[in-house]
Amino acid sequence: MAITKEVLDELLKDCNSPDEFYGPEGLVKQLSKALIERMMQAELTEQLGYGKSESGEKETENRRNGKTSKTLRTDQGPMEIEVPRDRNGEFEPKVIPKHQREWRGFDDKILSMYGLGLSTKQIQAHLKEIYNVEVSPELISRVTDEVKGLVEEWRNRPLEAFYPVIFFDALRANIRDEGHVRKKAVYLALAIRLDGQKEVLGMWIEQNEGSKFWMGILNELKNRGVQDTLIAAVDGLTGFPEAINAVFKDAEVQLCIVHMVRNSVKYVPYKDRKSVTADLKEIYLAPSADAAEVALDKFAEKWDQKYPTIARSWRNRWNEVIPFLKFSPEIRKAVYTTNAIESVNYTLQRNLKTRQSFPNDEAAMKLIFMILQRISKKWTMPIRNWGEALNQFALIYGDRVPL
Repeated sequence: MAITKEVLDELLKDCNSPDEFYGPEGLVKQLSKALIERMMQAELTEQLGYGKSESGEKETENRRNGKTSKTLRTDQGPMEIEVPRDRNGEFEPKVIPKHQREWRGFDDKILSMYGLGLSTKQIQAHLKEIYNVEVSPELISRVTDEVKGLVEEWRNRPLEAFYPVIFFDALRANIRDEGHVRKKAVYLALAIRLDGQKEVLGMWIEQNEGSKFWMGILNELKNRGVQDTLIAAVDGLTGFPEAINAVFKDAEVQLCIVHMVRNSVKYVPYKDRKSVTADLKEIYLAPSADAAEVALDKFAEKWDQKYPTIARSWRNRWNEVIPFLKFSPEIRKAVYTTNAIESVNYTLQRNLKTRQSFPNDEAAMKLIFMILQRISKKWTMPIRNWGEALNQFALIYGDRVPL
């Protein structure tokens, strides 16, 4: 039902300043109190089956039984409301549940700004500028602390038994630890489900990576339900291939080719970089593993004199470079690079750049979780050519693909 202009004019006629509208004793607070109490009366009427002053025979012997006072914490300060009671003590209002002590109008706005990477001070400033309301740091902390339970629930949720592809990658964040700000790694596992949709499986924070740490992550995924994956796509993280095969013995480890190329040309002067990159492309775009090896030999003949470490680094990781070469070009794009997870990391880094550092791991975890939730809402379609990919997976891996 629309509120008429006349009603609004009547309500606002004595509001001559923002404080009279949104202040501690302003119109918004008065309206909130009146609406809450009216809604609770309506709830009790629905539960009892008769109105407050309704006469005649009643369907229940339960009756109204006065009111109790309750003080709520609100954005405009404490608000005392009157909660109706029933004789049998059965009434539990939904608008303000029994043990709820807060009525906050800015939770969603605070969480939205928090999810964009804004600090407590920035959130305060935005609310003041946009809504002309002072919100305390304590209120912002209470709202964002509610995310903590959601994070733990999300990190411990059961997972599917099978994911065709899982990407693993890490980004860096400045986090205070034992009085010092340290650059810690935030690890992410992003999977492609059987239906072709992307899903972030988990998030972990650790200062140093290694096979022991990765073993713990992989065992955690297994304990949460993951039984098999065809391809684990990584960027060369230390100790990771060994850990993958120890936990998921049939999984193939695929190094991210983008990372391989990037690392290869890191110390190549600009004048040679274009030529070196073009020759490396002949390797990873080869039609087969044998053809790729021939292309690598040609690359070595041409460039070993000037850049001997490049061909050697590719040969050292060859078994982890070539798994994707068994697929068609369309499928290779889905598995040879961790671009899917790199795009997530890029969005995270862009949102985190306003934060010089986090006070602890938990604060970093909460914010990154909020950003991930926002990112994942955009994942509404399966990855391109997924049907073709699934058919090829079934032909190559047989019964491991549960079609």
